[in-house]
Amino acid sequence: MNLFKTSFVLLLASAVVSVAFAAESGYPSKPVRMIAPYPPGGTSDIIARIVGQKLNEAWGQQIVVDNRAGANGGIGSELAAKSPADGYTLLVGNMTPIAANPSLYAKLGYDPLRDFAGVTLVAAGPNVLVVNPSLPVKSVQELTAYGKANPGKLNFGSGGAGSPAHLAGEMYKTLTGVAMTHVPYKGTVLSVNDLIAGQVQLVFSDAPPAMPHVKSGKLRALAVTSVKRTPLMPELPTVAEAGVAGFALDNWWGILVPAGTPKPVVTRINADIVKAMQIADVKERFANLGVEAIHSTPAAFDDYIKAELAKLAKIIKASGARAD
Repeated sequence: MNLFKTSFVLLLASAVVSVAFAAESGYPSKPVRMIAPYPPGGTSDIIARIVGQKLNEAWGQQIVVDNRAGANGGIGSELAAKSPADGYTLLVGNMTPIAANPSLYAKLGYDPLRDFAGVTLVAAGPNVLVVNPSLPVKSVQELTAYGKANPGKLNFGSGGAGSPAHLAGEMYKTLTGVAMTHVPYKGTVLSVNDLIAGQVQLVFSDAPPAMPHVKSGKLRALAVTSVKRTPLMPELPTVAEAGVAGFALDNWWGILVPAGTPKPVVTRINADIVKAMQIADVKERFANLGVEAIHSTPAAFDDYIKAELAKLAKIIKASGARAD
């Protein structure tokens, strides 16, 4: 116990020294670019702007959100990976470009483990399994039974190959043996629109595009994809809880910097973002997006990325999905 206390005190002291060193070195002394590798208005973009606003308040420096969409977030991620490792380029990474793309693309212009250093996780949120109300199912168990009794009749939509909606659908297929056809769209909103129109039968959707239609009765929500129920939608069971043992898939977002960024700078960024994630209005704004504000140490985020890469590699290999 004494050893644990000593280690904790040393770790805390190291963090304080690193933050002080970064401040004394003048960081940040100019505007900081925060790359959001998706179009304006999406979840990654909004998270970038919320975090950027809080860093601006803490640092007195402008945080410039740079939207670089394309290739499942790969274009912006590659740009960040090749930027100077000086703390003036941050990346809002999420599950797809950081953990799924390496298994989806034969050639990728960056390596998540080699080219990035994690700063902190900032958000996590489940997808929601929604179906068209015309489908005669009111639970995950009934959906599985229907799918097995009607092989090939279920189509599931997603925001594209490698998106959380796609990977959740493939995981469901693998764990249940239900035969479904994947229908990719250029964005989750488009897949939800076609779900309402009856062109597809189910979508493992992000919460923001789907939940307004659930409330209006245009869609039926069956479960969430997370390990445990979310306080954002406590009435919905998890997919595992509803009968698919082993099912768990959380989408997540975090801040990364190019590998080689000085440790004191990483520690400074981490400390100020961690403070921001605990502010009530940040938690509320994130909740309105359907995600939960979270935080981590840089080392814990790096370990989390390693685990996610391994997990998603198995899902993608089993599905045979490719993005090029």
